[in-house]
Amino acid sequence: MSKAVSANAGTVGRQAAVIAAASGLILSMGLPANAADSTAGVSASTESGSAQTALAVTAAPTATVSFERPVIRTTPAPKVERVRAQSTASETGAQGATEAAASKLADTVSSAAASGLAALAYTGIGNPYLWGGTTPNGWDCSGFTQWVYAQAGISIPRTNAWTAMRPTATPAPGDLVMQNGGAHVGIYVGNGMMISALNPSQGTLLHSVASTGSGSFFTLAP
Repeated sequence: MSKAVSANAGTVGRQAAVIAAASGLILSMGLPANAADSTAGVSASTESGSAQTALAVTAAPTATVSFERPVIRTTPAPKVERVRAQSTASETGAQGATEAAASKLADTVSSAAASGLAALAYTGIGNPYLWGGTTPNGWDCSGFTQWVYAQAGISIPRTNAWTAMRPTATPAPGDLVMQNGGAHVGIYVGNGMMISALNPSQGTLLHSVASTGSGSFFTLAP
């Protein structure tokens, strides 16, 4: 290969590059010929020479080339924390009042559910008042109480029904409430509340015992 390069040197102006891998790697490039140093194995150009010769650089077959890899560091994104909105004092107060009202209503309903008679009385709310009536189409206070007991399979007199019962100081839901010396009667549902057919303008409704006068309680319980 060296002979081939030498033969063509005159044609290309003595410029040549030779790569061989017999015992190693040889890289040749054009340099001034009059600066060649045969003892060093590497030729360099002189300051004044115009002619060029070949510079040979050799490397062992086991030589390796490595490239430095840059170190990359990452920083995790900041964690976003959710902020819970705090209710104002007015909102807290309103919520407390609503919960108290709901709790009171739940207590009333729970007391009514404790007795089948009280639960039946609740179904009569909203029906009209009719003097002498005994059905949901229209009833008076005693007709209403008689109808409630009849739905539970219990027969009581239409008027003065409490005379067939015994008085009690600890009324339970479903007991009779006799008011104003027998002028009015209704069904006790607990928590100081009763249901009765009150009058033609108000019909059958839930109201407090105290709102319609004094009351006495009567029960069928032994």
